[in-house]
Amino acid sequence: MTQNEQSLLFAPLSEAPTIAGIGPDAVHLKGFAAAAAQELTAAIRAVSTVSPFRHMVTPGGWPMSAEMTNCGEAGWVTDAAGYRYDPLDPATGAPWPGMPESFLRIAAAAAAAAGFPGFTPDACLINRYAPGARMSLHQDRDERDISHPIVSVSLGLPAIFLWGGRKRADKPRSIAVRSGDVVVWGGASRLNYHGVKALSDGNHPLTGNCRLNLTLRRAL
Repeated sequence: MTQNEQSLLFAPLSEAPTIAGIGPDAVHLKGFAAAAAQELTAAIRAVSTVSPFRHMVTPGGWPMSAEMTNCGEAGWVTDAAGYRYDPLDPATGAPWPGMPESFLRIAAAAAAAAGFPGFTPDACLINRYAPGARMSLHQDRDERDISHPIVSVSLGLPAIFLWGGRKRADKPRSIAVRSGDVVVWGGASRLNYHGVKALSDGNHPLTGNCRLNLTLRRAL
C-alpha cells in the first residue's frame, strides 16, 4: 500500500453522511449505511448460515481471493463452466436465501441518493475479505440488463476501492471506503473497471478481522 493510500484509510472519519462524485453517474456515499450496519451484518450472518461462504474457483482453476456467498433470486457463481447467475447454490443444491428486507431498503435508498430512483435488486453477492484478500480489476457485465446501477456497501475493516475506466489499462483511482460507506455506479460508468486492493490487517468491532461487502444488482 502506498503512503497516499495509507493516509486515505486513516484520515479522520466524517461525522455525517456525505456524497462525493467519482465519475459520471458514479458516487461515493460516505457513511450512508452506518446506521444500518449492525442490521445488515446480522442479515449476512443469517444468509451465510444457509449458504456458507466459500472460495469459488475461476474457469481457469484459480480460487478467488475473497470468500463469497449470495442471496436473492439468483447468485453470481464461477466454476469450470464459466461466470453466470444461477438460481441454485451449487454447494447446497437449494435456492439461495431470500433477499433480506434490510438489503432492499439500503439498496433502494442509496440508488435514489445517487440519481437512480426505483432500483430493486434481485441478486446480492456478499464478499468476505480476510487480511491480504483482494479483488482484481473487473467489470460487472454478467447481468441481463445493464441499465440498472450497481450498489456496493462496505462493512467492517476499511479498504482501498479501485475505480478505473472503461478499459482495463486505464489507471484506477484509489478511494478509501470505510464501514457504512456505499458506492453506486450506473449509466455512463456502468461498465467501468473496479476492484479492491489487498486488505490490511486489523480488527473492527462490527466484523472482527475481516471486511464484508454487499454488491446489489438487478441480474435477471
